[in-house]
Amino acid sequence: MNKKKFTYKKSGVNINAADNFVNFISNVSSKKKGKKKFSNIGGFGSITSIPGKINQPKIVACTDGVGTKIEIANTLNKHDTIGIDLVAMSVNDLIVQGAKPLLFLDYISINKIDLKKLKSIIKGILKGCKLSSCELVGGETAEMPGTYEKGKFDIAGFAVGVVGKNKILTKNRIKKNNLILAVPSSGLHSNGFSLVRYLINQKKINIKKNKFLKSELLKPTKIYVDEVLKLIDQNLINGCANITGGGLSDNIKRIIPNKMIADIDLNQIKTLSIFKWLKKNGISEKEMLKTFNCGVGFCLIVNPKNLKKVTKYFSKDYKPYVIGKISKGNNKVKLNGTINWS
Repeated sequence: MNKKKFTYKKSGVNINAADNFVNFISNVSSKKKGKKKFSNIGGFGSITSIPGKINQPKIVACTDGVGTKIEIANTLNKHDTIGIDLVAMSVNDLIVQGAKPLLFLDYISINKIDLKKLKSIIKGILKGCKLSSCELVGGETAEMPGTYEKGKFDIAGFAVGVVGKNKILTKNRIKKNNLILAVPSSGLHSNGFSLVRYLINQKKINIKKNKFLKSELLKPTKIYVDEVLKLIDQNLINGCANITGGGLSDNIKRIIPNKMIADIDLNQIKTLSIFKWLKKNGISEKEMLKTFNCGVGFCLIVNPKNLKKVTKYFSKDYKPYVIGKISKGNNKVKLNGTINWS
């Protein structure tokens, strides 16, 4: 008779540790009226209300991750900002449709429950939700021994928003001679990190000892929700684009109507030190533009008469500025000139 006891814990899965993490999230309290803001976490599903006074409400949903930026977080043993990135990658897509974020869910898969690491990640997610004025309503944490190497994990996020039918930002709002505005990024955001890591590895750079890279690589993605929703509410923008993987050209072409061109002057782009560093260290301009936001985290399409009104909604560090205009043509996007990398 085989007396060896087989348990889930011996296989590498600690249900008690996972339960402790769920309890930690559930017990994050809101100061407002002393109520637990996330008390619905832990059930089989989550329920939220659709805000009232929305004319013909439409639901918008997005999902995304943060890619191999996770590997930088692991190398630097700093996990308190990638949760912000996770929220940002979805909610910045929601607002492109004109939608107000309502709720967010996360999925974390990890080789072994590490409460310190997971708590750090979830605190970032909570901060991202606060910046987006949406609610973390649930998620899933999966302990997967044998699937991930020691210390490795992955995260994904899911956001749901709502927009009134008359507020949806459709292509037909964009007109000839509308201005294209660049809203600055906070840095790399969450795209292109496989190329960044390849460059760093090839040059044998120790990012733990490089003060510049250590401060730049984990800067969280700027969340544009507050400013953009105010602009939408005031009918001050005709379209917008979240500049993520594929860079300026690939993302802005997604919102340009047929027989129109986004005519962009690269000379006008105000890039950031991290992009200048990458260019200086061997990445061509063509590859930079194809892979990174190059300092433009978000784009707005506006009527020229609304330009001054639009800029008033942004703080000094994120003031939008003109980089082009909409003209007639068939190419969707036309890039002129070159970025000043000096």
